Amino acid sequence: MQTVVNVERRYEMKKILNLTIMSVLILGLAGFAFAQGSQDGIGVLHDDVIAAGGQNGSGLQTDVSTGTGNQGDASELQTQVQTQVRAGNYETSDGKQIQIQEMSNNQIELKSGNSKAETSLQVGSKAVGDKTVLSAKLSNGRDAEVKVMPDTASETALERLRLKTCTEEAGCSIELKEVGKGDEAKLAYEVKTQRQSKIFGLFKAKMQVQAQVDAENGEVIQTSKPWWAFLASEPTEE
Repeated sequence: MQTVVNVERRYEMKKILNLTIMSVLILGLAGFAFAQGSQDGIGVLHDDVIAAGGQNGSGLQTDVSTGTGNQGDASELQTQVQTQVRAGNYETSDGKQIQIQEMSNNQIELKSGNSKAETSLQVGSKAVGDKTVLSAKLSNGRDAEVKVMPDTASETALERLRLKTCTEEAGCSIELKEVGKGDEAKLAYEVKTQRQSKIFGLFKAKMQVQAQVDAENGEVIQTSKPWWAFLASEPTEE
């Protein structure tokens, strides 16, 4: 009788041991499958991530598309960022041609038509499409756009001064400069030249005259003559 009981106990223990081993194996296999599924992007965790817009879900795709779009917008904005102007030929926003040349003493020369102006101001440029917008930095921090070209400014100044030409041989010069102070500061072309005059209508004298033309709107800001100009006559040039 004792022998039969012992045999049954051994059988039960063996059965429990087998069940335990099977349970461990099943749990091990399940853990391995879960871990592998996480690495491959499958399983419950992956579905939750997709639902939240992660991994291959629509959320990431939207971010990538938005990022690409933002890069495109940034590229478009990049063309509108002002940079230091370089020597070369440019076409302004109104279709006029202007040539930029670097001079000594940190000055640059702007040439349009038969007129040229020098400046020591910090001139920048930005591309808008296939056109170029030029501007100069004023002391009040404002970037004043160069809308009027040297040839146009020269014509306006000469008309006001009742002169025909502005040449270096005649002592005529054009400078792009800042005039005024503080909030009243403006970007202007200053045209200086000499003209023949007669004091009291008898004595010949050279008169230094100048005119300032607003580089943004083309209006004459002021004209200047020597104090004795009211005593002199200024013949109109032929």
